[in-house]
Amino acid sequence: MPATNAAIWYTSDGYDPTVRGINGRRVAGEGFLRGFFAHADVDEFVSLAHAQADHAAFARIAASEGVTRPVRAVRLDAPAALSPVEIVSYPAPITPTECWRRAAHGAAAWALCGITHTTATRNVMQTVFDLRSAPQMPWDAVICTSRAVQASLRRLMELAEAHLARRFPGAELPARPLLPVIPLGISCKDFQPDRALGQGLRDRVGAGARDVVAVTIARLTPDEKFDPLPLFLALEAASAEVSAQGGGKLHLVFCGQFKEPLWEAAFAEAAARIMPSCSYHLLDGGDPVERKATLSGGDIFVFPIDNLQETFGLAPIEAMAAGLPVVVSDWDGMKDTVTPEVGFRIPTELPRAGLSTYLSQRHLGGTDSYVQYLGQVSALTPVDLGALSRALVKLALDPELRARMGAAGRARARQHYDWSAVIPAMQALWAEQAAMLAHARGRGGAALSPVPPGRVPGGPARDPMFADYPTAFAPADRRLRASGRPAPAPAEMFALRNYSVRRRLVDRPDRIAAILAAYAAAGPQGATEAEIATASELPPAVVGRAALWLLKYGYLTEAP
Repeated sequence: MPATNAAIWYTSDGYDPTVRGINGRRVAGEGFLRGFFAHADVDEFVSLAHAQADHAAFARIAASEGVTRPVRAVRLDAPAALSPVEIVSYPAPITPTECWRRAAHGAAAWALCGITHTTATRNVMQTVFDLRSAPQMPWDAVICTSRAVQASLRRLMELAEAHLARRFPGAELPARPLLPVIPLGISCKDFQPDRALGQGLRDRVGAGARDVVAVTIARLTPDEKFDPLPLFLALEAASAEVSAQGGGKLHLVFCGQFKEPLWEAAFAEAAARIMPSCSYHLLDGGDPVERKATLSGGDIFVFPIDNLQETFGLAPIEAMAAGLPVVVSDWDGMKDTVTPEVGFRIPTELPRAGLSTYLSQRHLGGTDSYVQYLGQVSALTPVDLGALSRALVKLALDPELRARMGAAGRARARQHYDWSAVIPAMQALWAEQAAMLAHARGRGGAALSPVPPGRVPGGPARDPMFADYPTAFAPADRRLRASGRPAPAPAEMFALRNYSVRRRLVDRPDRIAAILAAYAAAGPQGATEAEIATASELPPAVVGRAALWLLKYGYLTEAP
């Protein structure tokens, strides 16, 4: 019997780095989707999306991955069609919007499963706060990609709950969502080294047989990834020690893309000034061949993260799969992924309580942008330069250590971080959520009842909210008749009004014309909506909306 399935809430922003640009979240989403297609034990693949273009993109990716099982599309405005699938996989922390979308169908209609990427943004923090007052249920889940991220979400929820308890004394808060730790994954086979590409890289940077090439693959920004200057300092110090002990030259290769072009010259200038003994090289991280060459030709992978934006660190996993020893910050997800057998974790510090609170307040109040906030916190986040330099020296002088760590890293990546291991862990979580759903349905209760769409607090239907705006609401039992006034046909009126520019129509012009014809056939005495619905064999709601449009443009008038 297949394992528990989940519908994929698809948007290109969550899964396609070619559309909105390369970043960790989209690269991880793309990898998950491909891993899901390759390793999920399911009968069908289901996309849940707003637009047909998103469903088509999902289907194209499935086809490109050789999927032969059925691929089914479900519209977000008609989610009841999810059945028999009971879990929705969301490409970010679950949001109140998704909880309210479900509420109209009942709190146990399906379970939501989100995943963390960065948690430092004001939007994500506000989402977590709002989630605690939304109809989030205990069978929902937010996958935490590391224990550090899990701890940060718990603290956010504790703060939200403390405020709600003060604000509404005696109120009973619902259970939190599940917060399991499941890492991001990769396809390890994609990172097997290519000797020819690797040697080509070494030739380009001028690395001799005894030289050591340190590499990284990352977005190249000092404010949102890592400040490279401490790395330059550590490499220069390491270069002197390696040279003193008879070792070769050190080289540094950055493979990435500059979000802001100004940093390309700034990085090069700083490298030349701070580490003159080491060569510095830049490769295009948008080119998969260059990424492959980087991991194939390097001797050491460096990832000295000092930024709150980072929550997991996918690049070191890729380097481990390529057989490289890694030197990383002792930071968030890398505390879980990088063990002493595969590399070195370099100690880091954050400002103690009170030293940087004002930075959070400036960001919260809108004085500082997110990038300004991250950059200022990064400036106060030291990475132990001595430990970083010593790790580089140790690896540079000991090729056997590099080989042992590289082999251990490759084995660890395959065992824990290949999608063949991660996807089953996700499906096990979905099975737990499905079991909780079944238990809740068995118990029943008012808390599971659907919430009328008009009563959703964050976006109620306009009839209760705007009841005092009009003179009256349109009655269902009035008699309307065709006015007989000369006017453009409904299709021409649609074109004159240019409804198509918004890509939304009240109804098809031909169907509205058919409803108008039914009113005309009723004669001067007119007809009610129910009578027209019977005559036209259309749903009463369709007739009611069409009648309002026809009344608005003078095609109908009230019968005497």
